[in-house]
Amino acid sequence: MNTETVKILQSNKKAYFNYEIIENIEAGVSLSGTEVKSLRQGKFSFGDSYIKIDNNGELMLVSFTIQRYDKGSLFNHQPDRTRRLLVHRQEIKRLRRKVEEKGLTLVPTKVYLKGNLVKVQVSLARGKNVQDKKQAIKERDLTRQANREAKEYKFR
Repeated sequence: MNTETVKILQSNKKAYFNYEIIENIEAGVSLSGTEVKSLRQGKFSFGDSYIKIDNNGELMLVSFTIQRYDKGSLFNHQPDRTRRLLVHRQEIKRLRRKVEEKGLTLVPTKVYLKGNLVKVQVSLARGKNVQDKKQAIKERDLTRQANREAKEYKFR
């Protein structure tokens, strides 16, 4: 039995707040050597990154910033370049149909190491409206307050 360790490097909390996640897909990323080293050090950010399907039928990760590697010298990478995601062609066709028909979008939600490979969790998502966001904030505050009161009650 092959047991690969999964180490989550970072998750996109902003995507979970702004979008209602419908489905998750695992995708590989086409990276250069210095990009992998920077990712392992945690020197990257999601920012306002998103995923588009280009005319060739490939998934592209747009505006995902990977900072330059400190010891990269001449062979360093461009921080804001568009990166290709590695997914089966049938999966891409299925995602394209869903995005075009239903007005959904693709966003990266997690970056993790699976064994020695860098993977990105691509999520099919629908944008939340302002009322849903306010409700999420309200629920989060209520659970935080309840936990605080339970902790305070325990110490009495």
